Amino acid sequence: MNAPSLVWFRRDLRDADHAPLAAALAAGGPVYCAFVFDATILDALPTRTDARVAFIHAALVELDAALAARGGGLIVRRGNPVREIPTLAAALGAAIVFAGRDYEPAAKARDAAVAAALTADGRRLELLRDQSIFDGSAVLTQAGTPFSVFTPYRNAWQRRLAEDDLAPRPSITGRLAAPALPPGVPPLAGIGFAAVDLAALGVVPGMSGARANFDDFRERLSRYRAQRDFPAVKGVSYLSPHLRFGTISVRELAAHAWHEGGEGADCWLAELVWRDFYFMVLDHFPHVVDRSFRPEYDRIVWDDWPEGLAAWCEGRTGYPLVDAAMRQLAASGYMHNRLRMVAASFLCKDLGIDWRHGERWFAVHLLDFDLAANNGGWQWAASTGCDAQPWFRIFNPVTQSKNFDPEGRFIRHYVPELATVPLRWLHAPWQMPAAEQAACGVTIGHDYPLPLIDHDTARQRTLARYEVVKKAG
Repeated sequence: MNAPSLVWFRRDLRDADHAPLAAALAAGGPVYCAFVFDATILDALPTRTDARVAFIHAALVELDAALAARGGGLIVRRGNPVREIPTLAAALGAAIVFAGRDYEPAAKARDAAVAAALTADGRRLELLRDQSIFDGSAVLTQAGTPFSVFTPYRNAWQRRLAEDDLAPRPSITGRLAAPALPPGVPPLAGIGFAAVDLAALGVVPGMSGARANFDDFRERLSRYRAQRDFPAVKGVSYLSPHLRFGTISVRELAAHAWHEGGEGADCWLAELVWRDFYFMVLDHFPHVVDRSFRPEYDRIVWDDWPEGLAAWCEGRTGYPLVDAAMRQLAASGYMHNRLRMVAASFLCKDLGIDWRHGERWFAVHLLDFDLAANNGGWQWAASTGCDAQPWFRIFNPVTQSKNFDPEGRFIRHYVPELATVPLRWLHAPWQMPAAEQAACGVTIGHDYPLPLIDHDTARQRTLARYEVVKKAG
């Protein structure tokens, strides 16, 4: 009989179309499955009621049941994976530990340490591509270097794509071993966290939640391009938490979009390519974690404005669409993608505040937080990252509001103090005459704040701020 192997689940909380699980089963020996709640991550979280931990926990309960139905089960530990995984492998007699490849610098350092510990014990770690379609050196420029701009990357990605890249990784054959160590998922309290009402956030976790989301989105996919920018419309997939934690395979999603074709599917596939692109950037250019992708932009002198930052975080900037976006994030752990761009542009280019403050706020509050996409999106908004567009792209928050929430439905939902304001004044309520304010019972500056800053004035300051850097470069 072949030696046992261990599958280390991380960002891949499913039992279907799973590259590490398929490889372990193909090896022929008994296959054990494990997940480690990484104490180095959990202990750094600012609250014990974290929706992401609750999402992971619920997904693990469902995964454990699915593995048990196939004769196996999930061994769950809380601790430092650098110790826990080699210890588990030794206890189970596993010759190989299979896991999905990760691209974050801290995760890569963790995996290198686990690999070294396994090697010292006569075992090995095998990492496989699973959370992206392409990674590493699969998509490079003609000069053999990583891309730094999205559009040529997308073109090369699409030329490289073949059916085999999207084919599901079979994991039906082979046998899962009944856990030789105590299996099962401990309660949230057992890992030091309190329950979170995910249903109240509009989230159904696990593989079943991912499947229901995807089934619903497939009916709307043809309208994706036309509807995706309107936060009051059900136009996007809402699959980002499931992609983040791997409760559904990105191969399945990309394959569906590729085979479906059409304007909506092609537009959505491009969004999945963006995801690969940001993984690639983080993998090849790890300095972006705390510095600008373009080093010259580290010379930007940002404003030190704690009151402005606090007002932005709390959704009281005086710009209704920005405030609605920030309140949606606080209430649900989610923000519509168009609004992520609007809110980020406002922080950096209206308030003149360092993008890293906003990136950290999103990192704490987003249920779908992913370092690669969050960092890439913030650097895009701040014009410090991988972007062919010039640095003088500055979103006008009023224009964005009129264009993408034209009826004010999203604003009225998340900024209820403006519910009675006539649509004519809703997008820029400080322009509403005093008589109109009295008529609708809303006094701007009392019931809803005046704008923190004048956009046109802020735009000129931003242009000057970036011009200094361009001239110095």
